[in-house]
Amino acid sequence: MNENTFTNCFVKMSKKSPDKEERILKAAIRVFARKGFFNARISEIAKEAGVADGTIYLYFQNKYDLLVSILEREMGRIVNRVKQELSSLSDPREKLERYALLHLNLVEENRDLAELFQLELRQSYKFFRERHQRKFAEYVNIISAIVREGQAQGIFRQDIKPGIFKRAFFGALDEMSRFWILSSRKKYRVSTAAKQIASFFLEGILSPSARS
Repeated sequence: MNENTFTNCFVKMSKKSPDKEERILKAAIRVFARKGFFNARISEIAKEAGVADGTIYLYFQNKYDLLVSILEREMGRIVNRVKQELSSLSDPREKLERYALLHLNLVEENRDLAELFQLELRQSYKFFRERHQRKFAEYVNIISAIVREGQAQGIFRQDIKPGIFKRAFFGALDEMSRFWILSSRKKYRVSTAAKQIASFFLEGILSPSARS
């Protein structure tokens, strides 16, 4: 690295602000949700964040880098929150129900983020082929970990494949979230939907001794 390159890198780093980066990420979530990833422009994100267009490039290489950064940051927060809440529970049945509730609550708590996850990220095949999906995989793997815990306690059937269950369970929650995002109103309370979805799946995996 020559002296000029080092100086330019130092200047860029010195201009960075965590608060400004947070504003840009939140603005990107809103713009991506409103206009779609492919139609959104960096200039629109900059305007939403209240910064100059060039400021975006101090923090992110391009739109795709912004999208990946949003996912890694927000999924990291979601994973940490879910793990923290589940750590207070000992019954794997309660853990599955709590997981469902936390997942469905995302639509109510941050609709823009939920819409971005539902409608934009799943269109990015490049994203799901690359290493950036690790936080998403960690999130879904919480479900299979709960199943293995329940099997170890004799609560869940031993013949249940955790990998199959996690995809089926997450798929049901994901579909309910997608339905709410695409519809003008919800017909069911979040708590009702979470309890029923968890109940449907629990009935299929409880061991005979856990039913008595």
